[in-house]
Amino acid sequence: MNKTSITLKSPKPRNPFVAAARARRAGAHRPRPGAVRAQARSALRAELQRGLDRAALHPPSSP
Repeated sequence: MNKTSITLKSPKPRNPFVAAARARRAGAHRPRPGAVRAQARSALRAELQRGLDRAALHPPSSP
């Protein structure tokens, strides 16, 4: 009886740096769009609040 041997080619090893890079969004050097919108919304609210505070401190004078 003749034994037949099967040889399997091992898969190419994975790059260990890819998983870490994908997790931290490697290459993206700008904030996410949601963060930009949130920051703009926060800045607008702060500006409106400053305007309301100034209006309360200095009410318009009536003739």
